Amino acid sequence: MSGRPRDRDLELRLLSAAWSLLTSQGYDALKLTRVAAQANAHRTDVYRRWPSKVRLVTDALAEHLPPVSEFDTGSLHSDIRAYLDDLAASWSSPWIDGLVGLLADLRHDIDAELAFRKMGERRGQPMRNAIERAIERGEINEVPDLSLIGDLLEGPLMHRRMIGRQPLTPDYLEAVALSAVRLLTGTAVDA
Repeated sequence: MSGRPRDRDLELRLLSAAWSLLTSQGYDALKLTRVAAQANAHRTDVYRRWPSKVRLVTDALAEHLPPVSEFDTGSLHSDIRAYLDDLAASWSSPWIDGLVGLLADLRHDIDAELAFRKMGERRGQPMRNAIERAIERGEINEVPDLSLIGDLLEGPLMHRRMIGRQPLTPDYLEAVALSAVRLLTGTAVDA
């Protein structure tokens, strides 16, 4: 005999409420009781599905974080730039400041950390596909460490936004894209 089936509508309302609170007030201010109240649900509805804030926020990010587009512009430089534009949209969001709290909490919850890593891998897949196409086109001669590419692209955005407290301007994104192309191809690219 199985238990009562999950109410997907309720789950989506709770995830939407968590996303709304995360984007409007940040990670630190997000409380599970406030999520329940905003979703017009019971506190136990939240705790039954997510035993901790970190798990709820990880699922809310997976459900609501704007996707990284799948693109094929025909050139490595343009593909990298499209990828960076999508990442910049996420890194420029006001709620991103609370990400430090989420990352700190992940170390205490292996399941949430695993879910967060899988979300990151899904978001990096379009860039891995772009690198593979660039290899097929002959733009890249040696196959790079594909896991390192994401770090090389997203790392400067994260650092500029969270440590440098500076905006991700089009000029900055272009400089990152050109640097990545130069590193991957061994040649300079005209913008």
